[in-house]
Amino acid sequence: MKVLYAVSEAKPFIASGGLGDVAGSLPVALRRRLIGCRVVMPLYEGIPQQFKDNMKFITHITVPVSWRRQYCGIFEAKYNGVIYYFIDNQYYFKRQGIYGHYDDAERFAFFSRAVLEIIPHIDFKPDVINCNDWQTALVPVYYSRYYARREGFENIKTVFTIHNIQYQGKYGREVLGDVAGFSEEDAPLLENDGCINFMKGGIECSNAVTTVSPTYAGEILDPWYAYGLDSILNERKWKLKGILNGIDTVSNDPAADPALPANFSAEEPQNKAVCKAALQKELGLPENPDVPVIAMVSRLVAHKGFDLVKCVLEELLTTENVQVAVLGTGEWQYETFFNDLAAKYPDKLGVKIAFNSALASRMYAGSDIFLMPSKSEPCGLSQMFALRYGSIPVVRATGGLKDTVQDSGMNEGNGFVFEDYNAHDMLHAIRRAVHGFADTEGWAILRKRAMECDNSWGKSANEYIKLYKNLIKN
Repeated sequence: MKVLYAVSEAKPFIASGGLGDVAGSLPVALRRRLIGCRVVMPLYEGIPQQFKDNMKFITHITVPVSWRRQYCGIFEAKYNGVIYYFIDNQYYFKRQGIYGHYDDAERFAFFSRAVLEIIPHIDFKPDVINCNDWQTALVPVYYSRYYARREGFENIKTVFTIHNIQYQGKYGREVLGDVAGFSEEDAPLLENDGCINFMKGGIECSNAVTTVSPTYAGEILDPWYAYGLDSILNERKWKLKGILNGIDTVSNDPAADPALPANFSAEEPQNKAVCKAALQKELGLPENPDVPVIAMVSRLVAHKGFDLVKCVLEELLTTENVQVAVLGTGEWQYETFFNDLAAKYPDKLGVKIAFNSALASRMYAGSDIFLMPSKSEPCGLSQMFALRYGSIPVVRATGGLKDTVQDSGMNEGNGFVFEDYNAHDMLHAIRRAVHGFADTEGWAILRKRAMECDNSWGKSANEYIKLYKNLIKN
């Protein structure tokens, strides 16, 4: 079986979030299960030179973009056992940053068309093309309209994976013809709520739609979560499936992580105390092993639950013997809030307004409790990293958080969960965790149970393989 994984970002080459993590891990897991999986992505200016130096030029072609044709260079590289194809066009991709440009609709219409156009030139005809988020959502549309009956493209199945339904690729109707190259008769495939919606086209035209957790697959059928796509998803829910993301347990391993001051494992957890003391020192907090450290590593935005945190954090700091550690960047109101509160409570709140992956690892390793109170969370990876590093998650029951964290209130489970999106419900869950920390013996059992959770890509990769095989068979 051959799978072409089409994606707008992938680690280690370039990434802006969870999509890049998934694209850097799932293809590797599929290859380890003897699936012929290759990845295709844009050749961005921001890809580090050491990776570019190892790329091999294959050929160049031209790709139709509406009424014109654009240059497309095809480069190849191999990393971690996976072959990657890079689509080169300096006009579209020789820029700073991945997204947020005025012509993103055209950039990713070009890329989606290129994914199909390169197939005759790479000696790899896929059985399945797995597309990801709105940036590649036009691949199933182009395939069904222009390629399905073309020689050399027969019987390819398409899968469209929704990583975050909030970002849909919504544009004015003028992009239909002049940018995307579709005719008026194609408009119903892409139109939604008065806009041309790339994600809607991917949902309509793909053979299967997946999301990144089973709970999120159910949530996006509800208007509150679906951002206007609930009607089309309910009409097509027969082809919707939630498959939980995993994490790379090799590069995220507290027993081997080079970013940590000391390594530890579920069987030998003693050095977690060393990591805690080092984190307290790094953040300017008193080094006290008896005070629980509560960590947050996140984008500082409202839908991550920071409006709840803002409501009750000072109450937590003044009523409980805790330390709080925050790492992230985001909206100015939250950056300002945390900096101001850290100045007021320097012995209880340590804040780093930065993106720092090495410090993130030290936060997971050095904290006792990990807070993730998201309003919505399609899958979430941070809670899985926290579990892996022995930091007990406190989460809201939504999306992948609900699928990976079970409440330990009955001496089972691996964390603490609250249901309603309410600041004091969150505060109550934090207090339950803080009081649990005081029970040294019980906390050690809970920590070991958390660290032994299997959130690797193994099970998830097998679910994708099963889906691919069913599509090919039918």
